[in-house]
Amino acid sequence: MTSASPPYADTGLLAPEWGLSGAASETSDHAYLRALLDAEAALTRAQAALGLAPAAAAAAVTEAAVPDRFGIRSLAARTAAGGNPVIPLVADLTAAVGEEYGPYVHRGATSQDIMDTATMLVAVRTLGPVLADLGRTERALARLAAAHRDTVLPGRTLTQHAVPTTFGLKAAGWRSLVLDARDRVTQVKDALPAQLGGAAGTLAAFRAYGTQDVTALTRAYAREAGLAAPVLPWHTLRTPVADLAGCLAFTAGALGKLAVDVLTLSRTEIGEVSEGSGGGSSAMPHKANPVRATLLAAAARRAPQLAATLYGCLAAEDERPAGAWHAEWEPLRDLLRLVGGAASHAAELAQGLRVHPAAMRRNLGITRGLIVSERLSAALAPVLGRARAKELLTELARRAHEEDRPLPELLAEAAELEDVDLGDLGDPAHYTGFAGFLTDRTLERP
Repeated sequence: MTSASPPYADTGLLAPEWGLSGAASETSDHAYLRALLDAEAALTRAQAALGLAPAAAAAAVTEAAVPDRFGIRSLAARTAAGGNPVIPLVADLTAAVGEEYGPYVHRGATSQDIMDTATMLVAVRTLGPVLADLGRTERALARLAAAHRDTVLPGRTLTQHAVPTTFGLKAAGWRSLVLDARDRVTQVKDALPAQLGGAAGTLAAFRAYGTQDVTALTRAYAREAGLAAPVLPWHTLRTPVADLAGCLAFTAGALGKLAVDVLTLSRTEIGEVSEGSGGGSSAMPHKANPVRATLLAAAARRAPQLAATLYGCLAAEDERPAGAWHAEWEPLRDLLRLVGGAASHAAELAQGLRVHPAAMRRNLGITRGLIVSERLSAALAPVLGRARAKELLTELARRAHEEDRPLPELLAEAAELEDVDLGDLGDPAHYTGFAGFLTDRTLERP
């Protein structure tokens, strides 16, 4: 072995979408172990704060709850016996705390309380960097939108040139989606709750241990954990997980929109944008592949299926489910990782994106002036009548293709238009509608 990584460790070899991002460390097994221990320590501190446990017990559990003191491999090997890692961890933590205060470890809780709380902690810790990267992305896109407010390029619908638009409006649209994602992630992150319900969601054991005010206990626990306080135990009421799945899938898709546009516009035959530093090829030295956009597109395609699994877990039977809860763990971690990596890649992509106005101008002429046929149709209708204007332009469009001649030249030859001043009707730059206004309005959004 030449690496410090333990055998079989998940190093991200097949996960370039997230392998080098902050999400990798925040969702690792070590990060989950840390969150599980934080949840256990928070529970003991909460009980101590209400006089239900000695302050020394809270201090002892918190001091013992250090991830490096516990063997992840040993915990993993013992997880299958009980179906979750909390059971062996509680045994190890109790032993680490010692005989005097060990009985205060996990007192009154069930495994799902700790696992759910830890999962919410992992999510919160992962979403912080995601929000920072979304902020970097939107600021870079705002600069692009402002700089290219009036840079004209072909608008494309159903893969074909439609009417002219501006790159500023396109970038402003990307930014709008990023801001939508930011708002959804922020709302969900701030609402992620701790979990505390006991064996079947009644908190009965806490009453047996002397708790008189369960609301105060729940709030104290949430405060110690750094999460929101739930109104009810949510063992089988999985709104927090579903909301998390939804905002993550949306974020992946929003960044995917940026990616697929960049992939299209950076094609060799289009060349309107390019990544700041493209990736190489193992076989073709000339290649500069849009790697970041490619990884974003891959994440956007994977995220909906992961979210679908989490939505499927909403159908959780009884007061605690068999299988539905367990099915959440891996897809949720994968989803957090994908979005964490995607947000990082999106920021780098947006900050380094190069725009090529000359290529945009060149491409505006590919259809020999037909890109402004809508404008010409509207302008000629009062002169020729709507039906005749459409008929004439359809005929001239056919000739433009067959004769490889520009539409303005053919219009100038049309006898019925010899007295019509066509002016700048054929200039795509003069037919971008309210693109500038829409860009400005979008950029006003904080």
